[in-house]
Amino acid sequence: MATGNNREKADPNSEKVLINVNQPQDNHNAGTLMFGPDGYLYISLGDGGNKNDIGEGHVTDWYNKNDGGNGQDVKQNLLGSILRIDVNSGSPYGIPSDNPFAGNQDGMKEIYAHGLRNPYRFSIDNKTGMIIAADAGQVLREEINVIRKGANYGWNVKEGTLCFNAADNKNPLPDCPDQDSLGNKFVNPVIEFKNSMTYPDEGLGIVSVGGYVYRGNKRAALNGDYLFGVWTQHHGKPDGAVFAAKMAGEQGPWSYRKLYFRDKPGSAFGHYVLGFGQDNSGEVYILGSDEEGPTGKTGKVYRIN
Repeated sequence: MATGNNREKADPNSEKVLINVNQPQDNHNAGTLMFGPDGYLYISLGDGGNKNDIGEGHVTDWYNKNDGGNGQDVKQNLLGSILRIDVNSGSPYGIPSDNPFAGNQDGMKEIYAHGLRNPYRFSIDNKTGMIIAADAGQVLREEINVIRKGANYGWNVKEGTLCFNAADNKNPLPDCPDQDSLGNKFVNPVIEFKNSMTYPDEGLGIVSVGGYVYRGNKRAALNGDYLFGVWTQHHGKPDGAVFAAKMAGEQGPWSYRKLYFRDKPGSAFGHYVLGFGQDNSGEVYILGSDEEGPTGKTGKVYRIN
């Protein structure tokens, strides 16, 4: 907790653990923490890691054609979901009364939306309250989703709009259900594009990285556009890219265009894109690095001007 005049320094002794979630693998472990306009804390969690939502730490769900997985399970774990909790009530926290599974036994009460693979970057638009998350795909599709209460985004029954095949992830199944075991229809992404690892000539990039709706004053042409990125366009090379999407409602699809930067001629960004930030004025920042992992000293923060 930060108190007094120095709000940039917190007292380490004030730490309070709100929630612990077991992580069975070393990837897809966690994501974003963000308070919404309703005052509740939103938390994004990946599906537990490994590939295809299978392996150690992945439960058996209702869909028999695919092994796994945590993304479709709402009774045994919180993984592959976006959670919403009330940190101002309860011990150690409370459950908002309108959470999808509050007050019944159909699912875990913290879950706000589920069916996600690795939504490690999401944001909440400060004007509309819209929650927008990038969900990193497996090998075929990357996606951007508008997150709605109680919605199921399909993983690992679907990867984007494709019928996912856990036994052979590069060859989709010919058909799959369009709803889950509770009768909820799967929600399609508002943006979907091919992964350039599998489609080097057609793909937009590798790993979608969620950003923010631009609400600043420095670039009027971007006002109201959703800015997002890809970690890199080419595997093994720091060659991320940034895009601006025209928001067209919660259903989509949204059109988008690639942004180029005047101080990086011929390059869409020139670094791995790790994430985005936004200040109180609505300006957007890009976090970049020239290293694949959390090593080295090449990390930089750029502001879009």
